[in-house]
Amino acid sequence: MGETKHVPVLLERTVELLTPALSRSDAVLVDATLGLGGHSEAVLSRFPDVHVIGIDRDAEALRLSRERLAPFEGRVTFYEGVYDEITDAIADAGRRRVAAVLFDLGVSSMQLDEDDRGFSYARPAPLDMRMGQEGTTAAEILATYDKGELVRILRTYGEEKHAGRIADAIVRRRETAPLRTSDELVALVREALPAAAMRTGGNPAKRTFQALRIEVNDELGVLRRALPAALDAVDVGGRVVVMAYQSLEDRIVKKAFAAVTTVDVPPGLPVVPEERQPRFTSLTRGAETASEAEIAENPRAKPVRLRAVERVRESA
Repeated sequence: MGETKHVPVLLERTVELLTPALSRSDAVLVDATLGLGGHSEAVLSRFPDVHVIGIDRDAEALRLSRERLAPFEGRVTFYEGVYDEITDAIADAGRRRVAAVLFDLGVSSMQLDEDDRGFSYARPAPLDMRMGQEGTTAAEILATYDKGELVRILRTYGEEKHAGRIADAIVRRRETAPLRTSDELVALVREALPAAAMRTGGNPAKRTFQALRIEVNDELGVLRRALPAALDAVDVGGRVVVMAYQSLEDRIVKKAFAAVTTVDVPPGLPVVPEERQPRFTSLTRGAETASEAEIAENPRAKPVRLRAVERVRESA
C-alpha cells in the first residue's frame, strides 16, 4: 500500500529527542499511537537493540503496521487498544518501566484517506468517525443528542462560534431525515452559517467534524488519562514526546508537562528540598513546529505542536 510509505511528521526531530533514552541497552519505546508505524520503523532501523510496544485501537492500522514492521520480527509487541491503556500494554509485554513514550495524536493519514470512515469533510462517506470498531458513531450522535449536548460538543471540542445555529439545523433536519453522510453534514453546516463566517477561509465544516471526532473517540479524556500513565512509566533518563495537532490537545499536554517540570514550593524558599524538586525537565522551549520546508512537502505537518520532557529523578 503506497500510504504506508508516507513520511511521518517531524520524524528527524522526534528521533533526535528520543535518541538519548533509546541509546541504552535493552531500551523499550512505547509508540502509543502506532498508526502506520513510520516513527517505529525509523527507531527500529536506527537502534538495533530497541524493542517497540506499539498501541493502536484501529485493527486495520495494526494490520498495515505489522506488514511494515515485519523485517523487525521479535522486536515489536503489538497491542490493540486505546492508548490510555499504556500500563496494561507495558505489562502484557512483560515490562515494568520503559525508556520512552511517543504520542502522535489525532486522526491518522490512513483514516483521513479511507472513504468509508467519514473523518474527512472533503469526500462523501458514512458518518462513522470511530478510530476503532466499537462505540457510538458520529451519525448516532447527530441523531440522538439533544440541542444542548450538540452545542456543548461543538463549542468545547470544535471551538465553533456558531454552535447554536448548527445545532438548531441538525435538530430540524433529523425531524425529516437523519444525517448519514459527510457531504450531507457539510451542506447543512454551510446553510446554517451566516455569510460572513463563510469568508474566513477553509471548509466551514472543519470545526464541526473535529468536534464530532473528538466526542466519538473520547480523545481528550483518553489523553488526560494517558499522559500521567506515560510519565509514570519512564525510568530516570526516560523521555515522553508528544505531537499535538489542535489547540485543545496541546493545552492538555502543556498543563500536564508543566505540572511535573515546575517546583511546587512557596516562593522565596532559600533551599528546595530534594523531595520537592521536579521529577522532569522540559526538552523543548514551548511547543516546536514543523519547518516551512516540511510543511511544503507534507501539508499535514502545518498544525503540529511538539513538546517533550525527560525524567530526571524518581518520585518522592
